Amino acid sequence: MTFAAPLEAKSIRFRARSFVAFTLTPEAPLDVWLEGLDHWIGNSPGYFAGRPVVLDLNTLKPDVAAIESLVGVLGHRGIRIYAIELDGHAALEPNFPPVLVGAKEATTDGLLPREAREDVSGEDKAEGRAPEQRADAGSADKAGDGKADASKAGDSEPQVEASGTLMIKAPIRSGQAIVHPHGDVIVLGSVASGSEIIAAGSIHVYGTLRGRASAGALGNQGARIFCRKNEAELLAVDGWYTTAEEMEGVSRGKAVQAFLDNDALCVVPLG
Repeated sequence: MTFAAPLEAKSIRFRARSFVAFTLTPEAPLDVWLEGLDHWIGNSPGYFAGRPVVLDLNTLKPDVAAIESLVGVLGHRGIRIYAIELDGHAALEPNFPPVLVGAKEATTDGLLPREAREDVSGEDKAEGRAPEQRADAGSADKAGDGKADASKAGDSEPQVEASGTLMIKAPIRSGQAIVHPHGDVIVLGSVASGSEIIAAGSIHVYGTLRGRASAGALGNQGARIFCRKNEAELLAVDGWYTTAEEMEGVSRGKAVQAFLDNDALCVVPLG
């Protein structure tokens, strides 16, 4: 007589995670907004490649046909919409990205629901200002774990100081993305072309900065970027940015700091 071994019941684990997503908020007239978006993409080719993007339609409030058209237009620009924000709609058509309910924006004051966000209407234009970044529920790093959203930089694991500063002791390689929503980022080595650093606070690079650096990403206008040699593809503070072309012949190849002065991004030599 043979007996079948009892099947072992395996539990299914569900875990909540958070990650930084970019938010696009279209405004009327849409053709002007798209023109500004094309300017941004032209200055930063591949910026949206592989990035989760939320489409906030609470300003534009388009109908269903317009939403479908807009998602398609953005898709042709290499921007893949993974969720839509639109108050009063729990769901849209089955072929649309899902409607995001209860999303909270990551700010220096913590995660804030929509009704608690500061009204910045008219400030977040596509031209001259980078897309918003927010923390949404999804599949990525745990919120608050203090680790960079990247692989190890060489053999050194990024270390978070008690002050919230992220210390990276090895160079950042091309293709790496360091996202630190809790304070400053200090890189003791160089930052390669094709890599990126996004920090809620300031960014300090003690080598050559060749990639992209975005400081004050959660709304900190007092954040700054410091580097020993500026070969950056893009520098941004609180969303206001400048590109390599705009810095050519002015601050390229020099030790510089970048900061905001009356909503204008200044890149000036150190010393």
